[in-house]
Order: sequence, then structure tokens, then C-alpha cells
Amino acid sequence: MPTISVVMPMWNAAGYLDLVLPPLQRALAERRILEVVVIDDGCSDDGPARCRAAGFTVVPSGGRKGPGACRNQAAQLARGDVLLFIDADVVMHDDVPEQVADWFERRADVVALFGAYDDRPHARGIVSRYRNLLHHFTHSAHAGEASTFWAGCGAVRRAAFLAAGGFDADYYAVPSIEDIELGYRLRRAGGVILLDPEIQGTHLKRWKLWGMVHTDIFRRALPWGRLLQHPELAGAVLNVSNAERLKALIGGGFYAALLLGLFHLPFLGAATALLLVAALTSWPFYWTVARSAGAVTAIAALFLHQLYFVYGAATFVWCVVEHKLRLAPKPPLGIRPPLLPRQP
Repeated sequence: MPTISVVMPMWNAAGYLDLVLPPLQRALAERRILEVVVIDDGCSDDGPARCRAAGFTVVPSGGRKGPGACRNQAAQLARGDVLLFIDADVVMHDDVPEQVADWFERRADVVALFGAYDDRPHARGIVSRYRNLLHHFTHSAHAGEASTFWAGCGAVRRAAFLAAGGFDADYYAVPSIEDIELGYRLRRAGGVILLDPEIQGTHLKRWKLWGMVHTDIFRRALPWGRLLQHPELAGAVLNVSNAERLKALIGGGFYAALLLGLFHLPFLGAATALLLVAALTSWPFYWTVARSAGAVTAIAALFLHQLYFVYGAATFVWCVVEHKLRLAPKPPLGIRPPLLPRQP
């Protein structure tokens, strides 16, 4: 079976460690993983010290470098055949190492695989439950071969990762779509990437509305929309399929009718009708939310989801326009020099 090195970038994540550390410590003690390599990205809390006490390898990044650079540094130091990336706010399920090792043992053509957040988000707020359950549902609905990668709970063969040049930490200096862009490069090199939603972790992050909108637009939709303008990525899907575009039109129509209804009441009837259509077109997602978080959260998710579609679609349209007008920066998808292994 392939050996596994867990890689975790960390910046001021001590508040999560009471939940994050135990499954990693169990896996290490039971020799289901070879090591845990933590990169201290300039922490000012006691997180790195607690990780050392847990038996993990802790290495300073040398300053605030961002998660992509930290993962690259850890990959160069790691000793395992497989790099298992776990975010510092994700509680790995106990069976993840066995599932990862089994996939790589059975499928020599698989260079990377990733899973999903589970349907039990830790934060209790409506926005947090909506956001984490949306991620869970989206990944669960797209099981099988994937064209992208996710580093929150994902694994890659170390040799393929180093050969591909790792994450593009120069272009993506802050948390963004560096894992998605890496996935495209791994696929272009001929590797197979799998999405197995049974590989799960519990997300601990607490989301607020403005933080969610800002992250979705400026850390996800905008850089991803620009990347999709690259000619090699025409037709790439996950959240940008024709069905999703139709849902964005419904969401935009709903909020437009709702706004007009403030001045002319008949438009409220149109808004109600569009909201019902929206509920029907995505009913499996809302049912998932209702089952996991209750009816009130599901109703709130219906409104939040229309907002998500609107600003996501608007950002993508902007990316197309700026590409046509040659205003956008050049997409970063390219050939990167291989990373060289280093001794710890």
C-alpha cells in the first residue's frame, strides 16, 4: 500500500485544533499515515507548539506565504508516496487514509482524488450551514472523474505533484483556486482525477454573509472565470454547466421581480412564481439542507442560493467581457518547472 504524508498549512488555527488533531493523532499512532507535516505560515497563536506536542513535523514558512506555497514546501519535505492535503479547519474522518490508499493501490492511472465536506457542518449559523451543505451537495452530485482538484481534503501522488510544479503560489498568493488550476495541469499531463464524496471531513469554519459573498466573488468566481477563458478549458464544468446557467437566470429574474414589486405589486406575484420554480429546479439540494439543518435553514437557503447564482453569473459574464476587450490578466495555466525534493 502507498505511504501517506498528511500536509497541513496553518495560520492561527489553534481554535480548531481540539477537534482537528485527534483523528490525525490516531492515524499516526496506528501507522495508517506516515507523518503529518504542518507548515507554520507565521502563526501568532500556540497552534504550531500544539502540533509539535502531538508528534507532527512543524516547519516555519518564513513569513506569510499563503496555503499554496506552504503545501509546496511541505510536499518537498514529505516522505510519503501520497500527499494527503487537509485544511487546518477540517476534521478528517477516521477512514480517509484507508480510502485514499485503496484508491491509489487499485488505480495506477489515478494521480489525484478528493472528497467532500460531510453533511454535519460544525458551525450552527444559517449562512455557515448553507455554505457547507452546498459544498457537500455539489461534490456528492459529481462523483467520478473530475477535471479539477480540491485541497481541503484531497490527495495526490507526490511524484506527479512535484513533476507538475505544485501549486502556482506566485499567481495565487492568497487562498483562491490554486487547487483547481493544479487539477487542470494534472489532467493535461494525462492523469486521472477522481471525486469520491465518501472521502469526507467536517468543516469547522463559521461563515458570515459578507465574507461568503466576498470569497465567492473575489477568491472563487473571478479567478475561476478568468481561468476558464483559456482556450484549453472551453466547456469545463462543475458549477458552470448549462443547467446552472439556467438557474442563474431564474435567480436573477426572482430578485429583479422582487425589487420591482416594491413599486408595483403585481411583480410580487412573478417573484413568487419564480421562487417556486427555483425551489423545484434545485429541490434535491433544499431537501438535503432541510434533512440536515431543518426547514427554516432550507427556506433561508432558497433565498441565499438565488443570490449565489446572481453574483456568480454576473462575475462570469464580466470575465467574458473583460477577456473580449483584452482587459483581463493572462490566465495562469501553463507549464511550471518541477519542484525538487528537499531534506527536512
